[in-house]
Amino acid sequence: MTSSADAADFPAATGTQYTLRNGGATAIIASLAAGLRHYDKGGVELVESYPLDSIAPGAAGITLAPFANRIDGGLWQLDGTPQQLDITEVPFQNAIHGLLRNTGYHALEIAPTHVLLEAVIHPQHGYPFLARHQVRYELIENGDLRVAQTLINDSTRTAPFVLGAHPYFTLGTTPAEELRIQLNAERYLTADARMIPTGTVPVSGIFDLREGKALPESLMDHAFTDLITDDGVARHTLSAPDGRSVSLWHDGSVQYVHVYITQAFPGRSLAVAMEPMTGPANAFNTGDGLRWLAAGESFTMSWGIESSL
Repeated sequence: MTSSADAADFPAATGTQYTLRNGGATAIIASLAAGLRHYDKGGVELVESYPLDSIAPGAAGITLAPFANRIDGGLWQLDGTPQQLDITEVPFQNAIHGLLRNTGYHALEIAPTHVLLEAVIHPQHGYPFLARHQVRYELIENGDLRVAQTLINDSTRTAPFVLGAHPYFTLGTTPAEELRIQLNAERYLTADARMIPTGTVPVSGIFDLREGKALPESLMDHAFTDLITDDGVARHTLSAPDGRSVSLWHDGSVQYVHVYITQAFPGRSLAVAMEPMTGPANAFNTGDGLRWLAAGESFTMSWGIESSL
């Protein structure tokens, strides 16, 4: 699977590509869905990359707004009025992954080490609000990646939202079967056959990842909460037998991390996404983690990727 930053003879399927470099690291950001298409440090790939002529497989690296994950049947209520979103997860008949997955962002700032992208969410069926989603990627001096996602409500009334992102993690050429996942969370969300949450319970069995588990033992598609923080920051880690590791970190605005460990990612026997989210699936119906943004106000979610190589 190519991760080349070189220009192609054809337009990239994911739009304009912004290449950032600092501290021996390279990140490539696609304008489509403000997605993280590639990130390596010292030549070691830390997220799943994909070719220029492809869209993001399995939503790899895309950002999610104004909702993350699923909404049951794409239907929710606003002041007693039904709001019907498009069904974008046809097998389960849900709306999934927000409203900007197929939207190209434009750049507000471009520099060698950072880029700030923005897209507009126009009022539409299922979400009658005008908002802007800004995503800022920055490579800092040691090559770690910092991301800030900001939602700005340009409507005249308060708007509901959940923000999220969908990075898949890897450690270079280390086989996925040898990797371990460690998640600092004390509770997880049970789900029905359509992957809609049904409740929250203490972690146990394969869902207790606090001490780490091998990826093949942990196939799942579930959100975790009651995240354990240190000075307001939580970290969740993928590690290799040789001691190398890559971690997702996030601030307190992130109350949920959705873990998706799958055998369906193209070209991989196993792939793992650790998705920072301000709220879980179906938050527009349950209210769990749902935030409301007043007219003219903004909200920022901060997360990033650190490594020990």
